[in-house]
Amino acid sequence: MSGFRSLSSGLRALQPAGFGADPSGERLARIRRSPHFKDGVFQNPGGTARIRPSGSTLDLAKVFFDKDERPRRAPKGTIPVHPTTLADIAKPPATGLRLTWMGHSSVLAEIDGQRVLFDPVWGERCSPFSFVGPKRLHPAPLPIAALGPVDVVVISHDHYDHLDLPTIKALADTDTLFAVPLGVGAHLEHWGVSADRLRELDWHEATKVGGLTLTATPARHFCGRGLRNTQHTLWASWSVAGDEHRIFHSGDTGYFEGFKDIGAAHGPFDATMIQIGAYSDFWPKNHTDSTPLPGAWPDIHMSPVQGVQAHLDLQQGEPSGVLLPIHWGTFNLAFHPWAEPGEWTKVAADAVGQAVALPVPGQPFEPAGVLPVEPWWRGVGYVPDHEWPVPALASKTTREDLDLVGEV
Repeated sequence: MSGFRSLSSGLRALQPAGFGADPSGERLARIRRSPHFKDGVFQNPGGTARIRPSGSTLDLAKVFFDKDERPRRAPKGTIPVHPTTLADIAKPPATGLRLTWMGHSSVLAEIDGQRVLFDPVWGERCSPFSFVGPKRLHPAPLPIAALGPVDVVVISHDHYDHLDLPTIKALADTDTLFAVPLGVGAHLEHWGVSADRLRELDWHEATKVGGLTLTATPARHFCGRGLRNTQHTLWASWSVAGDEHRIFHSGDTGYFEGFKDIGAAHGPFDATMIQIGAYSDFWPKNHTDSTPLPGAWPDIHMSPVQGVQAHLDLQQGEPSGVLLPIHWGTFNLAFHPWAEPGEWTKVAADAVGQAVALPVPGQPFEPAGVLPVEPWWRGVGYVPDHEWPVPALASKTTREDLDLVGEV
C-alpha cells in the first residue's frame, strides 16, 4: 500500500500548478452540506447539464479542419484595442457607474465608489500550460498592475478562460478581496491567496464589500481544471448592488428560466454583462421544438439570441438598462465565425429596442452616458450574411406594430 501512496504522491507532484487544488477539510464538508450538491456533484438548475459534444468525432473533425470555415474562426485583421491607461479609469465616473471590457469575460466595473474586477484573465493562453492551448487574439489593454487598487475580484467558475493562474498570482500580493463560488477558494489558497481574503459563496448567499452587496446567483454550467473533473466546485452568475446602481455578470451559462427569478430578486439592473459567444451546433441542446428562442443551442453556453433574451428576463421582460456582450472576441473557443457573436447580438438587441454597448477591448464607457455602438468587428473578421434569429419579444412587437398599421 505504501508503494501506491508513493506513486499517487508522485503523480500529484507532477501536476502543473495551473490545475489548482481540490477542496478538502471543512471546505469539502461545507460543499457536501450545500442544497445544490447531490449524488457527489453540484447540480444545475433544471437538471444535469450535458457537457460533451453531441456529434461524432468524425463530424467534429470535418468541421474543425474544413478549409473554408476554419479561417473564419479567427480575425483576418488586427483587433482594435483601446490603449487604456490609468488616467482613463482614475477619475471617478460622472454617473457613478463605468464599465471597461478587457476582453473575453474580464470586466472592470466601477460602481458607487468601489472597483470590482470580474473574471480577470491576463494570461496569454487559457490553459494550465504556457506552450499549448487557446491563445489570445489581442493583447490585454493594459498591464494588470496598471489597473490600480481593486476592492474585490469576482470569479464566476474555475475554467481556464475565467480563472487564470498568472493573473491570480499577480493579484495575490495585493489587498484585494476575492468573491468566488463554493469550492473555488481551494484553487486560490493553493496559489497564495490568504483565506481571510476569500468570500466563498453558495447560490443565493451574499457578502458585503464596502457599500456593495455581492450575491452568487444560479447559472447552468459545469466546472473542472485537472485531469479528473470531480464537479466539486460551484459555478455562478453574480449580482452586485450598490447604493445607487445594480449590475449583473452572467459568467458562463446555458439559458434557463431562472434569469426571471434573479431579475425579480435582485434587479432591475443598470447594466448586464452577458455571455454570448462559444456556442455550437455540436454542443448539447436544452430546448424542445416548442422553444420561444430560435437558435437556442447549447446546454452550457448561450447563443446571442439567448443572451439578449436572458437580459430581457433579468429586466422583467422589458428592454431597459444596457447589455454588454462578453465571452467573445479574445479566444477561439468554438466553431462559429469569430465576428458572428458581435454581429448577431447587435441584430437581436436592435430588434427589440434593447440598448447594447459594443466597446473595443479596453474602452471605458458609462451605461448612463454615450454608449459605444459601432460594429468595430466588421472588416476585422468574416461576418456571415443571413437573417439572424431574434428574441420572441421582437416578433411580438413586430406583430403588434403590423396590427396598428393595419388599423390606420
